[in-house]
This record gives sequence, structure tokens and C-alpha cells, in this order.
Amino acid sequence: MQIYLARQLYSLLLWILLPAILVRLLWRSIRNPEYRRRWGERFGQVNCDEHGYDIWLHAVSMGETNAATPLVHELLRRHPNLRILITTMTPTGSDRVVSTFGDSVGHSYAPYDYSFAVQRFLNRVRPGVLVLIETEIWPNTIHLCSVRNVPVVMLNVRLSEKSRRNYQRIAWLSRPILHRIQRFGAQSEEHRQRLIDLGVQPSAVHRTGSMKFEIKLAAGVREVAEAVRQDWGRDRLVIVAGSTHEGEEEILLRIFQQLKVAHSELLLVIAPRHPERFDAVFRLAARSGLVTSRRTEQHGTLPNTVDILVADTLGELPVLYSAADIAFVGGSLIRGLGGHNIVEPCAVGVPVVFGSVMPNFEEISHIATASKAGIQVRDLRDLEVQLSMLLSNPNLRASMGERGMVMVAENSGATERSLQILLPLIDHRIRY
Repeated sequence: MQIYLARQLYSLLLWILLPAILVRLLWRSIRNPEYRRRWGERFGQVNCDEHGYDIWLHAVSMGETNAATPLVHELLRRHPNLRILITTMTPTGSDRVVSTFGDSVGHSYAPYDYSFAVQRFLNRVRPGVLVLIETEIWPNTIHLCSVRNVPVVMLNVRLSEKSRRNYQRIAWLSRPILHRIQRFGAQSEEHRQRLIDLGVQPSAVHRTGSMKFEIKLAAGVREVAEAVRQDWGRDRLVIVAGSTHEGEEEILLRIFQQLKVAHSELLLVIAPRHPERFDAVFRLAARSGLVTSRRTEQHGTLPNTVDILVADTLGELPVLYSAADIAFVGGSLIRGLGGHNIVEPCAVGVPVVFGSVMPNFEEISHIATASKAGIQVRDLRDLEVQLSMLLSNPNLRASMGERGMVMVAENSGATERSLQILLPLIDHRIRY
């Protein structure tokens, strides 16, 4: 009875929040029109394979989709006829699923966690197993899957101390829902212990490591990066700032102007995290008085007079990192963002610098700094100092890049460990 009342209260709160959710969608659609489309999918109206799906894998956005990509590829390699549906919540995640997997998997937006929407979705999808990537706790979705005897697995789990405290405050809701998840794959021992602190049985939680270490470069990335670097200029030093957010570009532009005094040929490539910000970042850079160009307008050699190149493209970040001398990973300078994956530049042998705000990548940050593959800066002054040091020291850049590749190799294996959790649940549910 207590569980029922908790879910009813949660559902009531969702209904109260519905107008705000719709307004937020409309607001986001001002910058990215894709948020105006496919609303039916967000309420369970999906077009599905008539046979249903063996696995429903939910990855919120592009980062989670990237993390899950090696797992999905390996599942399809072992079971070529496996029916997999991947859901996301954002257009960037949707684009990444389509560009990575094409027609080899199904795709739609995930339903919002309203019982009627989830019921409609489950009736059409009829999944054999639900796989949640990272910490996606949706009470109605998990409950309704459990009622239908659909096992729920949560992989690549990261749970910050702040999130643990928040879930502890609503233990009346989170604890019974967590008990309905059969197995967890946690990124580290710290994340595993936090789940146990929330009431999960220790036998259900396995330490798998982070799937975000499982970086497999697409064929031809290095060759394309060589050509890109040739166009940028071999004699120029290049910093690529990837996955930046509002407020960070202003900081980087100010620091860039200081660095430019000692390194006149320096080029800064800015790749905003969200496509809807491409134009705004271009305008910001142009207003700063720096010569600014767009990646989509680059044809052949980039003039030496260009100071700032705005990477207004999708799916090209591995190439841009590969072509850089130094990588800065955004989402890490301003509180509330949580950081982004620093493994991507490490995997291509490029030294990485990132800010102090990295709660979403806590374990990876510690490993990178301990391995001397990355530098975590304390503040904006420290960011300028560390970038200046790297620009002036090619040997340091080379050694950090080499240590980054070693770090990635030494921490791989999360995909295989995650498969060992997942495969026993799906082997007898495959429908062919």
C-alpha cells in the first residue's frame, strides 16, 4: 500500500508539472526546431517492428548513446538478428543513434514517465529487457516493466554523493523502485557503495568500470584528421574546445586573447555542445574583435588570419580532437553543468584540460589526473597558466598524449563486464 501511494503521489506531481514540461519543450524548440517534432513519441505513440523488440535500451542524449555504442555493436555481433530499440530524450541523441546504427536498430524518443504513455509504449514495443544507461530512475516505467515481467538492468551507473543524498530524501519512492531493478553495473566502487547505501542488495550491484572508456574510433578518423590539420596549418598551434556551454565561450575567448600575445599563430576551435547555439557562439566570437569563421564554410586551407573557428557540425568531434595540439573539454567551468567525457581526446593521444566542475565524470577525472594524462584546473587563472605551459612545451604535450592512450587501454573492459550482466537475462528471451 505504501508503494502504491508513493507512486500515486509521484504521478500526481508529474501531472501538475505537465504544463511546465510542454512550455520547456516549446522554449527549447526556439533554438532547436527538432524539439517541436515527434511529440507523439514522447507520449508513447511509436511506430515499431510488428514483432516487438528483444531489448529496449534507453540512452538520454548523445553522451549516453556514445557510451552505449560499443555495447550495442557487440550485442549485434553476437546476435545479428537481435531486435534492439534505442530511445533518447534529445534531438542530438536521436541524430547520433541514426548516424551510428542506421537501420540496424529501431529508434524513437522515450515516453515521458506518465503511466498512460508508458503503457501505450510498452504495448507497442513489447520489450524483452529494459536497459537503462547511467542513472535513469523513472518510477512508473520501472514499475510497469516489473508488472509485465520485463527485467530491468541499469548499466554504467554513476551516482554522485549529491544525487545519493537527494534520493535518500525521497527514500519512500526511490527505495522500492530500485528494488525492482534486477542488476546494476556501477562505474566504480564509490558508485557501487552509494547504491548499496540507498538500499540496493549488494549482490545485485557489480563494478564494471565506465563504458565511456570504450572508445573505438571510426574507420578513417585519423586520416581525415591529418587532412584537417593540414588545412588548418602545420605551423599553427591549435586548441580544440569541445562540448562548450553558454558562459564558457566568453571565458575561453578572454584567455585566448592573452595566450595570443605569446603565440601569435594560435587557433582556437570551439565546438558548442548544443547545435542550437552555433550561431550565437559565432556572433559572440565575432563581436570580440577576433577574426572568426565557421567550419561549414571552410573549403580547403584555412587562412592564417582566422583566430576562431566555430565547429558548427555534428559528429566531427573525434576528428577535431585528433587534429588538435591541446583539447579543452567543456561543461566543467560553470557549476550546475557536471562536465563531459574527457576520454575522447585521451583516446586520440591529445593532452586534455578541464575545469573543476566534473561531478558526472568524477572517477574518470581522478584516473586522468593520476595518470598525468589530463590537467584539472582550479580556476580561470589556472586555466590560462596550464594552457600557456602546454603551448610552450611540446615534449609535455607528447608525453601527456601518450599517457592518455595508455590510460584508455588500461581501463577498457566495461563493455564485456556489462555483457556478462546482461546476456543471461536476454538469451532465453530472444525471439528468433
